[in-house]
Amino acid sequence: MKIIAIYFLMLMMPKAEWSGDFEAARSQAVKEHKLILINFSGSDWCGPCIRLRSEILESAKFENYAADHLILVRADFPRQKKNQLAKDQVKRNEALADKYNSEGKFPYTLLVDETGKVLKSWDGFPNETPDQFVWDISNVMDSK
Repeated sequence: MKIIAIYFLMLMMPKAEWSGDFEAARSQAVKEHKLILINFSGSDWCGPCIRLRSEILESAKFENYAADHLILVRADFPRQKKNQLAKDQVKRNEALADKYNSEGKFPYTLLVDETGKVLKSWDGFPNETPDQFVWDISNVMDSK
């Protein structure tokens, strides 16, 4: 019975949602007075990207924090044919990379304000726990 109750509680917990549209995310950030976390990822070929996603970005700690405090944008660059994105999404991701990730780093994660100003960046896998990652973000928010 406890397992069922825990399962239903987990379903009701806020879950962070990722967008692929930076401009829509920016508009939402302005309305909600939130920061934007941008994650550049190679979801089907980049080992550190996969690790970042599974160990930090999909952790309960991060998802619960992000649901209340952040707007999330993922710019994914998969290589396998079966994972290819729609052409309009590819264009949005490439435009975002031109602006924020011209060197093509993966994973590359940025915390930006609603105007698009970079407040913090993580180049590669941040060798920290989800708690530390959330603390880094909240520390930037507190100093803003």
